[in-house]
Amino acid sequence: MEPAAAKAKPQGRLLLSTQLDAKDELEEKLERCVGIVQGLTNGLSEREANDALTANVCKGQQQHEEVCLGLFTLSLTDAAQAQRCYRDLTLLNRDGMNVILVKINQILMEKFLKLHDVPRTQLVWLVRELVKSGVIGADGVVMTLLKQIAGGDISTKNLWLAENVLDILLDQKEWVLKSGMLIAMSVYTYLRLIVDHGTPNLLILRQKEVDYCISMLREKFMDCLIIGRDLVRLLQNVARIPEMDLVWKDLLHNPVALSPQFTGLLQLLTARTSRKFLACRLTPDMETKLLFMTSRVRFGQQKRYQDWFQRQYLSTAESQSLRCDLIRYICGVVHPSNEVLSSDILPRWAIIGWLLTTCTSNVAASNAKLALFYDWLFFNPEKDSIMNIEPAILVMHHSMKPHPAITATLLDFMCRIIPHFFPPLETQVRQGVFNSLTFIMEKRVLAHLAPLFDNPKLDRELRSMLRERFPEFCSSPSPPTEVKMEEASSLEMDNHVLDKEEACYDSTEAAFSDDEEEVNNKGEGKKREFRFHPIKEAVIEEPADITPWIDQLDDTMKEKVLQLQKSSDTDTQCEVMQEIVDLILEEDFDTEQMSGLASCLSELFKDHFRGDVLPEEITEESLEESVCKPVCLVFRNLVTMQEDNSGFSVLLDMLAELYQKQPKIGYHLLYYLKASKAANGKMMLYESFAQATALGDLHTCLMMDMKACQEDDVRLLCYLTPSIYSEFPDETLRSGELLNMIVAVIDSTQLQELMCHVMMGTLVMFRKDSVLNILIQSLDWETFEQYSTWQLFLAHSIPLETIIPILQHLKYKEHPEALSCLLLQLRREKPSEEMVKMVLSRPCHPEDQFTTSILRHWASKYDDTLSEHIKAQLIKNNNQPRKRQR
Repeated sequence: MEPAAAKAKPQGRLLLSTQLDAKDELEEKLERCVGIVQGLTNGLSEREANDALTANVCKGQQQHEEVCLGLFTLSLTDAAQAQRCYRDLTLLNRDGMNVILVKINQILMEKFLKLHDVPRTQLVWLVRELVKSGVIGADGVVMTLLKQIAGGDISTKNLWLAENVLDILLDQKEWVLKSGMLIAMSVYTYLRLIVDHGTPNLLILRQKEVDYCISMLREKFMDCLIIGRDLVRLLQNVARIPEMDLVWKDLLHNPVALSPQFTGLLQLLTARTSRKFLACRLTPDMETKLLFMTSRVRFGQQKRYQDWFQRQYLSTAESQSLRCDLIRYICGVVHPSNEVLSSDILPRWAIIGWLLTTCTSNVAASNAKLALFYDWLFFNPEKDSIMNIEPAILVMHHSMKPHPAITATLLDFMCRIIPHFFPPLETQVRQGVFNSLTFIMEKRVLAHLAPLFDNPKLDRELRSMLRERFPEFCSSPSPPTEVKMEEASSLEMDNHVLDKEEACYDSTEAAFSDDEEEVNNKGEGKKREFRFHPIKEAVIEEPADITPWIDQLDDTMKEKVLQLQKSSDTDTQCEVMQEIVDLILEEDFDTEQMSGLASCLSELFKDHFRGDVLPEEITEESLEESVCKPVCLVFRNLVTMQEDNSGFSVLLDMLAELYQKQPKIGYHLLYYLKASKAANGKMMLYESFAQATALGDLHTCLMMDMKACQEDDVRLLCYLTPSIYSEFPDETLRSGELLNMIVAVIDSTQLQELMCHVMMGTLVMFRKDSVLNILIQSLDWETFEQYSTWQLFLAHSIPLETIIPILQHLKYKEHPEALSCLLLQLRREKPSEEMVKMVLSRPCHPEDQFTTSILRHWASKYDDTLSEHIKAQLIKNNNQPRKRQR
């Protein structure tokens, strides 16, 4: 039977939550706005209510936002009122529905999986209404909604979403035709989903999807052409459907039937697919987890992360088709910086190897191999990136020892795809593969290909075929030379990782937290061992090498970047960097060169991201001097701009691209916003930056950046802590994630400094609504971490009664740290009825002295109070008639 104290927490009407979840900040804000709207309109007629809301909206921006969000929330949670609320919203809104579009995007990217069924249904309804009304920006919301339709998932909810979004597109076709990007994104999405919807019970939905795609391909082919070569891959997968076969034949043999400007298949196949399309087939949650694995998880510690991902997304038969999406995303979107490539972070080839080895369907395996080699087939070194073709060669190279069958099957596929991909283009495909292998050699991804192509572990027939197809690469190897890219990191690990037969793609401990899975690990074995941070090895200075990317820039930008490379004086570098920023802000700046520019800057500024950021002696002058680096010029320009300036978003995109190459840029931005006088009061700029990154989520971005800071510079972590907690309370106070990062690395001096900040009121690390959950989480932390957490808690003025329910979680052998801290605090308190109840509710054990010691102490100081509380507890728990209770 449940204890009486454990009352069910009231569920919000918007988001699903568990008993342990703190109240969601977004939901709390939206409910507060609902309360404001209801307070203004209760008891009034419809006309009076309208007048009251209009009068309130006119008071200012805050009141306008509150009323709009209140009506928005009511339309999500109350279907009966939705139509009226939307009508009022259209009448009252004064910013073109921008506040609503921003909030819908936020919910779609961060909260969609947690929505109750009614708000989920109503959200799609509301998007439909926005589209009907022709609201500017609604196409962006529809594209975000398309991203939430998962590939390889035929669950009821996912099918419902796919069909309802498709209905919006079909019903509002004239509106869709006005947005070229929406046409391309929706065609890309539904061509991919058609593959999943082949079972008899889904044929009606599939036919609607087929009709929509054919309609767009026939009417707006040039808009679909921007998808690039992956459009051919998707069409090839559905070409057996009769109606699609007609489009496929026109694509191959009669291109002008699709568009007079379309010259033929080769035009598509030589165009690289934009990252936007590759990323749109992963849900935000999948994308966040993959980015986490490729930027934070150490090689050899990935198994449980992969197991979580497998359980969540790859456990069903239909999910096999998702592997292609994941592989294309890893090859085309996840392009780590050189620093990450040369570290011990999990490399891309290892994730792809895992995806290939766990594939259980022959068709899915064949499609996955095609996805891996797809950029090889028409590779052009002048237009394509080495990062797109690098994973395939490294999977083959590293699999030779632990998984020779994987290497053999990939080499066999590479040979056979040349004549079989499309016979009329065999010459071009052969040239594309040859270009890829040549470029791989030039860039030293592998020192030589002969050990791979002519390896004794391969069977004789395959080796013969490789010698026949690629004689240029089968000659005996030359002496080993310097190796760059992922090879640098992986060669260092060969001796201690690859020799463990099965350790190539998966290994030991680590795990994602699983929202839907609660695992009680208390008492199971020892707590994790105290972490000792290794001494960092001296960094060997190497000259910056920007040759892989410099040719991707236009002439003017190339000249400035080369000038930046040559200059060694900081002032000169800052001047050149400002000129580069000015070029980015020009109206005719070509955003296609953004990735190449970011790679160049990341390589040129790599020395700026080494060593300590925070000056040894902190003064106003030393802080200002520390933020006078060239990379800070981007930050400074953002700080001085208005958010509605067109250049603001371009510069943010540039910074987000740089962040993908150099993850340390995140905490460097946080440091600049705190340390620079020019950035005073502009800390919320970081939120705009987080939303512009591939993560698209403030909480995830902030936690990853603080983790990177923790690993690099503990002093800087402590310096940033007060600002991070005060500026981002919603992200820091609702869980113990950041707190654990801090207490895991601080020493006693730093702990005392943080306690002083708390006592002075400049730092708040706990609040009443979430402190209990955080202290419960801390029970699994190391001893010093727990003591530090309790010291920081006691520095706050939070009543002890707030956290006294933690007593029911504490066991005397497993939680001595919490029990001793709680005991010392309780002895300072006068006993309340709730305290006595919790103390008396502890399980009785002969060796547990906690209850007797605190009761004895209270009896000696507050005997009357204690006896009254004990009597009250006995009466409450006594079922005898009242007359006999005395």
